[in-house]
Amino acid sequence: MKDKTVIITGAARGLGQKYAIEFAKLGSNVVFADISSCDETEDKIKKITSNYLNLDLDVTNFNSCLKLADSAKSKFKSIDVLINNAALYGALKSSRFEDIDEDQWDKAMNVNVKGVWNCIRAFIPSMREQKSGSIINIASLAALYGMPYAADYAASKAAVLGLTRVVAREVGKDNIRVNSVAPSMVYTESAKEFLGEKAERGFEVISKSQILQKTLEVDDIYGTVLYLASDQSKFVTGQTLMVDGGSVLL
Repeated sequence: MKDKTVIITGAARGLGQKYAIEFAKLGSNVVFADISSCDETEDKIKKITSNYLNLDLDVTNFNSCLKLADSAKSKFKSIDVLINNAALYGALKSSRFEDIDEDQWDKAMNVNVKGVWNCIRAFIPSMREQKSGSIINIASLAALYGMPYAADYAASKAAVLGLTRVVAREVGKDNIRVNSVAPSMVYTESAKEFLGEKAERGFEVISKSQILQKTLEVDDIYGTVLYLASDQSKFVTGQTLMVDGGSVLL
């Protein structure tokens, strides 16, 4: 991954921040962006490399996505990997499907589905021009398991899986790969916010339902993302890789 340009959305904290740090350690050009401040991420990245960009991004706004793509292309010339990590999760209120606030439903779809679509179509021209690229969409176990009391989130991530497969078929002729990673609940601030006061008990229950009975940590996902970003997976596209300790067996 040395000298490859990697774009990470939703990189202010948690998984996105982890991806940015680890790719920087490998010598990649790292572009990290979020609607929230990425200053904390930048403080960690600049100790590793000077080859980075810290940019503002609203994935629901296509022009914002285009600005990100143009800035990355201008500085680093090539666009090799796009990690669509930005999503609404911790801010969503858990409730029965019939009780979900309509505004919350729309926000989940706008960020988690439209946001992925916007970023892909902003970056795909550069990848088509260079006849290469890897797009990695961060989905969720919720989409395949049918996560109760999170119908909006689960439905949005199911849409990401469908979008992944469609785009993979449409861009394969340009040697662009599109895949998804579907983790179970990761021990992050967002997950703890979503579970609220029952967070620790929730993680315990989830881990006991898995074949590998441990809580999924941020470090446990990065290897799968790296595999899909690198040439080690150059004949893998349209796939969903589960990182869930064996909750769903595909």
